[in-house]
Amino acid sequence: MAVGIGFICYYRLRLLPVASGKLERWPWIGLFHCELWFRFYWFLTVICRWNPVYRFPHKNRLSLRYEKELPDVDIFVCTADPSAEPPSMVMNTVLSVMAYDYPPEKLNIYLSDDGASELTFYAMLEASSFSKQWLPFCKKFIVESRSPEAYFRAAVEPDSHHPLTLKHWLLVKVFVSFLT
Repeated sequence: MAVGIGFICYYRLRLLPVASGKLERWPWIGLFHCELWFRFYWFLTVICRWNPVYRFPHKNRLSLRYEKELPDVDIFVCTADPSAEPPSMVMNTVLSVMAYDYPPEKLNIYLSDDGASELTFYAMLEASSFSKQWLPFCKKFIVESRSPEAYFRAAVEPDSHHPLTLKHWLLVKVFVSFLT
């Protein structure tokens, strides 16, 4: 809207009639002043009505309110070559997807291994046993970086004031170091 008003102003100033008689200029100048007044009036009304609204979703409230209405989600993780895509990377991807904050009964994860690698199969067997430790750990300590490798690469060891927390953290870290 403001760009259009600016173009009209440019048009009026650029094509101001330069005739020998001043009689032809006065309607043009009068129209230009009326448009200036309406530009000023439009600007004031926009400023007075300006009321930005900032909305922030609360994840906890949404999941409590709409959990029964959430659709089923199918996630496909594809891999083909264990030398190009290390099984530890595929395992971290699958574990991070399993740790999504989404109802588990509505989340389906499929692994497509086009190379039919035995190494990837063995890594997924290990990941399934590790998931029994990792998924409760993510929920209990509200882990945001849900990939085990990324989490322990950036994580700082917890305080020794909470021996149970430290014990659980070290147990999961040992599992991750064993798997990678």
